[in-house]
Amino acid sequence: MSINVQPINDQSIKQAKQIIRNGGLVVIPTDTVYCIACDPFNEQAVHGIYEAKHRPAAKSLQIVVDDVRALADLGLELPSPLEHLAAHFMPGAFSPIAEAKSDSCALCTLRHTPSGKRTQGIRVPNFAKCLQLLREVGPMACSSANQSGEESAQSVDQAIEAFGESVDLYLDGGPTAGHVASTVVEADPAAKNGIRVLREGCIPTDEVNKAL
Repeated sequence: MSINVQPINDQSIKQAKQIIRNGGLVVIPTDTVYCIACDPFNEQAVHGIYEAKHRPAAKSLQIVVDDVRALADLGLELPSPLEHLAAHFMPGAFSPIAEAKSDSCALCTLRHTPSGKRTQGIRVPNFAKCLQLLREVGPMACSSANQSGEESAQSVDQAIEAFGESVDLYLDGGPTAGHVASTVVEADPAAKNGIRVLREGCIPTDEVNKAL
């Protein structure tokens, strides 16, 4: 089996869509780092990301969408004040933690709130080619394109080095700005400003707090 690398165009997007529908894995570029992605409703595909990355089972995956309005169709919603932050920072390097409704079928939600609600990190990348892909393919479960604990890929070549033939298609969108991923924020009524930064990435914590 050879490694399948394609530029992002109508033909490769069509190929990516078929691979995702068939439960395969695709590496995609975002505005921050390259990510490995799959169908968020396919249990075997989700497991494939964990296997390819050697990712601990206790760590959840994100879901990338082309617009925050797509959350309703996924059975997800943003608690206050994350709605305000999403309007300010998305699309962009901002990953708010949404809450999953009881009828949500997404298979990436591993974390829970103190009240028992499932939670799901989401992203709307600020990168036109990635958004074009998401509009055609639909929401995808994803994680940074690297072996667990290693530096995130900022080029398709680095992603290939990490995964080799275990990925069905690599989409080449050129180099990203760096290895730094998105900033992950959850709602926490007990914390300052009602939020807690779980991972500081491209957007500094001070900038998040200023937006509130």
